[in-house]
Amino acid sequence: MPVDFLTQEQKSCYAKYPEEVHSEQLTRFFHLDEADLEFINSRRTAQNRFGIAIQLTSVRLIGTFLTCFDQIPVNVQSFVAGQLFIDNSSMLKEYANRQATRINHMKLIKQNYGYKSFDGVWHFRLSRMLYARSWISNERPSLMFDIATSWLIKRKVLLPGASTLTRLISEIRNRTTQRLWKILSSLPSEEQKEQLLQLLEVPENDRFSRFDKLRKGPYRVSAPSFLEAHRRYVEFTEFGLAKLNFGKVPKSRISNLARYAMMTSSYKISRMSMDQKVSILIAFVKTYETSALDDSIDVFDLLISDISTQAKLVGKKHRLRTIKDLDRSALYLADFCSLILNSQENVTKFLNNYRERIHKSIETVNELARQPDDNYHNETAAQFGRVRRLLPVLFSKMKFECNRDGKAILNALEFLASAGYHKTYLVNPPGEVITGAWISAIKDKEGILRKEYTLCTLMKLQDSLRRRDIYVSGSDRWADPRKKLLSNEDWLSRRGQFCRSLGHSIDEQEAIKRLSFELDSTYKKVINNFPANEHVKVNDQDKNSLTLSNLDRLEEPDSLEDLSKKVRELIPEIDITELLLEIDTHTGFTKEFSHVSEENSRVDDLNISICAVLISEACNIGMEPLANPNIPALTLHRLNWVKQNYIRSETITRANARLVEHQSKLPLANLWGGGEVASADGMRFITPVKTLNSGLNRKYFASHRGITWYNFMSDQFSGIHAIPVPGTIRDSIYVLTGLLEHQTSLRPKEIMTDTAGSSDMVFGLFYLLGYQFSPRLADAGSAVFCRINKDADYGILNKIARSRINTKKIERHWDDMLRVAASLKMGSISAPTLIKTLLRTEKPSSLAQAIINLGKINKTIYLLNYIDDEDYRRRILRQLNRTEGRHKVARNICHGQRGEIRKRYKEGQEDQLGALGLVTNAAVLWNTMYIQKILDHLRDIGEVINEEDVARLSPLLHKHINVLGHYYFILSDHVSEGKLRDLNINDEIFIFHKYSKSQL
Repeated sequence: MPVDFLTQEQKSCYAKYPEEVHSEQLTRFFHLDEADLEFINSRRTAQNRFGIAIQLTSVRLIGTFLTCFDQIPVNVQSFVAGQLFIDNSSMLKEYANRQATRINHMKLIKQNYGYKSFDGVWHFRLSRMLYARSWISNERPSLMFDIATSWLIKRKVLLPGASTLTRLISEIRNRTTQRLWKILSSLPSEEQKEQLLQLLEVPENDRFSRFDKLRKGPYRVSAPSFLEAHRRYVEFTEFGLAKLNFGKVPKSRISNLARYAMMTSSYKISRMSMDQKVSILIAFVKTYETSALDDSIDVFDLLISDISTQAKLVGKKHRLRTIKDLDRSALYLADFCSLILNSQENVTKFLNNYRERIHKSIETVNELARQPDDNYHNETAAQFGRVRRLLPVLFSKMKFECNRDGKAILNALEFLASAGYHKTYLVNPPGEVITGAWISAIKDKEGILRKEYTLCTLMKLQDSLRRRDIYVSGSDRWADPRKKLLSNEDWLSRRGQFCRSLGHSIDEQEAIKRLSFELDSTYKKVINNFPANEHVKVNDQDKNSLTLSNLDRLEEPDSLEDLSKKVRELIPEIDITELLLEIDTHTGFTKEFSHVSEENSRVDDLNISICAVLISEACNIGMEPLANPNIPALTLHRLNWVKQNYIRSETITRANARLVEHQSKLPLANLWGGGEVASADGMRFITPVKTLNSGLNRKYFASHRGITWYNFMSDQFSGIHAIPVPGTIRDSIYVLTGLLEHQTSLRPKEIMTDTAGSSDMVFGLFYLLGYQFSPRLADAGSAVFCRINKDADYGILNKIARSRINTKKIERHWDDMLRVAASLKMGSISAPTLIKTLLRTEKPSSLAQAIINLGKINKTIYLLNYIDDEDYRRRILRQLNRTEGRHKVARNICHGQRGEIRKRYKEGQEDQLGALGLVTNAAVLWNTMYIQKILDHLRDIGEVINEEDVARLSPLLHKHINVLGHYYFILSDHVSEGKLRDLNINDEIFIFHKYSKSQL
């Protein structure tokens, strides 16, 4: 690994004063207490007192004694001199020239304040700390350098030269890497090593090695795809690595090696040393054995869903084709029955005359009419050929486990696995799985039909897997979620701290009492305000519901329209390439893109290559339009190399966090919001390629499949998190993800969504986690309001509050609910996994019912505040409109290939949409910076600007950003130095605005 891994910023800041010392730093490092003053005042002359004070305070901040006094900021000199009552700070120059005095003062400071040199003892202690961190997490060397610097300063160890630390870090990383390779390569037997090395061999008459083939997961939904996915999983298991003891190696190190294996070529791996080669292959097989198992179950799940969908389509088409026959027969029977009812003659005579036709009509009705609970089971069974080959492999290498509710399904599967595959009827199969309309489809006069029983069992298996009544040993996504919750010991040790941090009571009775009081108080407040609330009334036709009037559109004042127009006119036009490079000069976000091997590669203009790849992904145009063979940073080979080694989910996340943090520090952004509010909404993309991570929805994707880019935006217009979701799965499953998993400096406490993001379960979890959930509900007036006290008098809202909450369920599971919330908060289980588990398709568990009941109380409190406060409703609407505006900017950027996402795998979709989010954030940040410059310019020429108008401005502009045509990565010297470009000012208009108010 190269030793020179420091960025220019780190080199320029190490052991030196920053360009500006803030007031907080002055107070922390440069304040002189009584002990300091006593030590300083023991010097005889003012010059010595001032010099030793500067030495003392400087070493606190920068970690070493000064060698050049010219770098000391003026505010530092004034602050220290003021405490010593020294008027002339220029004496510092003369002090700097007295080398013997300075050296003596340094010795005195070391003796009196305990500063140590970086000698053998501290070298050993720092090495031990860095070794532990490097072994556990394999942090980037530049980050380790910052950690080491902070560690030394905190312990009053004088900083050594930068090269000393870089060499130490490089040596330690090399030692931990060598140790990792040695441990991993020693785990397998010689036979296993031989098997692993054979992965890299390319067979004759073939272009790819087994290693290359194993890296490619399934992307089609079919029975052959499932069999291929299962074969891939079996191939991983045949190495027998699951039996090895990996306890000595941190999981993160194995994951990093596996990620590197997925992104580098087999040819490059084959050229490595034996230990490194074997270690990478072990990490790859160990990690992707679990992934392959998950992939195969994903294919099975999607296959069964597709069978059900196709069965419904076939059934509906068949019903449309036969509807005339059904109508004809039904009408004939109706006429015949009417004739009998109205006739006075013998009924038998009529029956004899029309018997044959009546029988035919009855047969037609029985054949074509459907039972109310018939869910196209016969059509489903007709697709048995698609799953006929699945059963023999379901139990091959897959170990299913279950709870009490899933036991019947496993018994049925085991019976089918042993019953043979060529029989028409089954003898005494387990009957617990045969329920509802499946009974008539499965049973006939001869017995139990094998095909129908098999399809019934497989569909029940899918349902149980989704509800985690059945789970798969060795899986990650399909494992038992209860094992991911905090253990009893961990929960008991953390319970008190968790409850205190969120304001919850450990005692369930006290918790119910607080909830009841809050609900009752909110009802009373709304009742008192109800007569004066013009927007809410009790429905005249249905007294059990409310009528909530729509919000009137806020008219934009002329001053706001004029200001918005001037912003659009003055903001400079810019190419997307220059925009991204300019934002990089201000934020340095490209520095967050590290090599997949965690090494710094020696290439020039890496930031240009990274920006080019990000634009190709975000604009959906591919590499070719951006490639330039005459520019080394833009050759097609360089761009592909950068995409393969630098662009991945974690680097995009880190870079995005830089943009969000920079936006949060801008005064204009803080005028728009404080970062404590976020909104969530989905953006739809068609996926015309075969992929598992997509779904059907005719409303959004027509006849295609698609994905939803569910993203979260702060009230400062910055995107803080996003996740691609197959199809249009209900938003409420993912709404907590953005709050719990985003990695930006913002800490939103309230999230706003539309109706699709709402559910009682989500309301309950939000309350437990201490967040405010504020959805825009389309049916707020007709929603059911709840109460705890059945005897409480809520006046005009008595009929509205007609649902009573049984708090016994909440009390019984209060501790369990807190444990679930703590598990979510600490990341031991993801929110989508938990919600899918709790929301069973048939009947929620008692724990889920307790959370739902808690959610109904929290939802009622929210609804009461929602109908009572027009400003609250308008604030929600405004934030959601901001999200829609951000989607328009993203649509404008992602213009290539008709805006369709053509990545086959979820990881590729995450990377591409992550790049889109990053570039969108860069555009918003650029707009914010230039809007601020425009406002400053307008004030300079005498314009009077209303702060209320500024608060309603939006940085979600895109017409001035060119995303088409030529792509040049060139910045002027003025802009590359970190200065803003000139505004789009017309000289005549500028002169008129400048002098109109003062002279005209």
